[in-house]
Amino acid sequence: MTITFLGTGTSHGVPTLRCRCPVCTSPDPRNKRTRASLWIRHRGLSILIDTATDFRTQALRENIDEVDLILQTHAHADHTHGLDDIRIYSRNKTIPLAGFGSTLQEMKERFSYIFKDTQRGGGKPKIQLVEVFPGEPAVLEGFAFTPLPIRHGDLTIAGYRWENCAYLTDCSGIPESTYPLLEGLDLLVLDALRYEPHPTHFSLDEALEVVKRTGARQTYLTHMAHNFDHSTLSDQLPPTIQPAWDGLTLET
Repeated sequence: MTITFLGTGTSHGVPTLRCRCPVCTSPDPRNKRTRASLWIRHRGLSILIDTATDFRTQALRENIDEVDLILQTHAHADHTHGLDDIRIYSRNKTIPLAGFGSTLQEMKERFSYIFKDTQRGGGKPKIQLVEVFPGEPAVLEGFAFTPLPIRHGDLTIAGYRWENCAYLTDCSGIPESTYPLLEGLDLLVLDALRYEPHPTHFSLDEALEVVKRTGARQTYLTHMAHNFDHSTLSDQLPPTIQPAWDGLTLET
């Protein structure tokens, strides 16, 4: 299995518009963070978690030639606004897009043109919305995964577990019923927005408490704002907990 971080930034991205802080002006390429998403290659399949606003740029950078399945965490703009660029991958097939019912309903509203009989013009993504249910294992296109209910402020959204890996972005809380589904992880990808508390995302300290409780062997932090300088944050953390960066590729 190969896992690539397509984006590791918050909804604003880093550099943030109009900002001249040390991180936004940093020459370190690891401080350049596009909107958060993940690319999994597993047994011949190409799987996306979210279609971030910057998906086209990310796909060009990583030479993504195929997309077979999309796992959607929720319907916020930074996680969905690259959806139209899926049309190039769906010319000759229909791509399943999985998510909780509330997420799929909101995406029908945000991207209504996809589901209406309208003039095609340059084409429309051909996707099949597939509802999945919190904590219930699912298999799509031969890929087995479990959607994990997590809290994003007042919302319940989806994290995902497959084999001994889990991806939890945009997370401010984890229900007690979800923790048993996070046991035995070799890899945990976890939201950590900034040092200070935030109403809809984990702070660094909150994320570290989750890591401690899950006992994950290796954790990478994602959805990071410009409050974090990559090198500084990396030095503050043990080797088993590290900030991810755009383009980081793991072989598991």
